This record gives sequence, structure tokens and C-alpha cells, in this order.
Amino acid sequence: MSEAPSSRFAGRTAIVTGASRGIGLAVAERLVAEGARVVITGRKQAALDEAVARLGAGQAVGVAGHADDPDHQAEVVARAVDAFGGADLLVNNTGINPAYGPLVDLDLAAARKVFEVNCLAALSWVQQVHRAWMGEHGGAVVNVSSVAGVRPAAGIGFYGASKAMLTHLTQQLAVELGPDIRVNAVAPAVVKTRFATALYEGREEEVAAAYPLRRLGVPTDVGGAVAFLLSEDAAWITGQLLVVDGGLTLTGGV
Repeated sequence: MSEAPSSRFAGRTAIVTGASRGIGLAVAERLVAEGARVVITGRKQAALDEAVARLGAGQAVGVAGHADDPDHQAEVVARAVDAFGGADLLVNNTGINPAYGPLVDLDLAAARKVFEVNCLAALSWVQQVHRAWMGEHGGAVVNVSSVAGVRPAAGIGFYGASKAMLTHLTQQLAVELGPDIRVNAVAPAVVKTRFATALYEGREEEVAAAYPLRRLGVPTDVGGAVAFLLSEDAAWITGQLLVVDGGLTLTGGV
């Protein structure tokens, strides 16, 4: 029998990147609600401090820095181990998309930055937690991908390509790190966050009409899916991509 949802992460510590707001904060809130302690990251300490106050100072620590900085990653993992005694769970949520338009017009410098943050940084985070904790103690990882990595999406083609690579990294890591470490991913469609505002602002009803569930996602939709994949309820699931999209991809949309 599974543990009660309110305690299924009791005694476990999670690192959630990009968690001062939006999906990352919703993930952190869900994990704390179910007993975890969390170390959250973001670029601005003031925003992280607000998030920590919301999560509970005894349950959360915020460490500011750039997600693709190895020194920042090492500091965060060390803080998790020092403050809470481990680094059992990792959620690679940070993602950027500074370029919009067709690939033939893509600024390659911007593309390189997307690749660094969305792909290589996620891999580096896994390497860091593996060396510091999971390699000896086991754990679970969830990477936040996107439906744009499942099929082409107008205007965000390279972002989608980076998320497709993240999905493949998820599968490869699941093979290499099993049986003691599980690695999965979620692929949200449009979720109502500041990051996605340009995709629906001023026309939310029109955008949502393409979804069988007739609404856009909210951060807690993704938070619940991530919590499931991190939990022992998903103990026989690894290397999988869970699409969280209100049914959008069923209709051919992204």
C-alpha cells in the first residue's frame, strides 16, 4: 500500500531549479506539502526569499545563481546535503527561449545559449547530484520538457529541438543510471506562467479552444505530474515522457 499523499516524501530532499515562480514553484509547493524539504534555485535572491517564505523557512532554502553555472550547481547540491542531509530528488525545470521565428533566421548565438541552459545544464545537474549523493544513495530525477519537443511548433523550433534533446537525455540517463536512480520527463503544453505569456495573452479563450479539455494548463497541473513521477507510486517507471497537455497533441496541435 502506498504512503498517504501528505507524507510520501517525508525525510527526502529535493532540488528544484527555476523555482522562484511558475511551474518550478508549484512543484516545490507540492513536494513540501507531501513532506519533502526543498532547495530552490533562480537568478534573483529576492524572488527566492519570497518563495521560501511561502514554502516555509524550515522546509526550504533558496540559492541564487545561473542554472548553467557548474559552481552554482555544486553550491546548491552542497547546501541540500548540508542543510537537509541529502539530495534525493532533482527537478530540472529551468528553461529559456530568447529566440522566436523560423529556423532559417535563427540567431545562432541565442541558439547556443538555449542549448547550454536547456540541455547541457540539465545533464550537468544530474552529474552533480550523482557524484554528491544519488550515486551512492539512489534517487529520482524529472526533467521538464515540452510538447514543442514532441512535434514542430511555429516560431519556437529551436526551443522544441532543445526539449527533444532533453527527452532523449532522459531516456539515455534512465538506461545508464538504473536500477537505483529513475529518470523521467514531463512535456507540458501551454501553461499560464510569465514564461508563456506571449503564447496566450489577449487571446486565451481562442488558444484554449484547441484543447479537448478547453483550458490552458496551470502550474499545479504540472506540479502534480512531477510529484507522481518522483514518488514511489512511479517506482516501476523510468525513461518515460509524460505529456501534460489537456489533450492538445491528440488534435494535432502544439
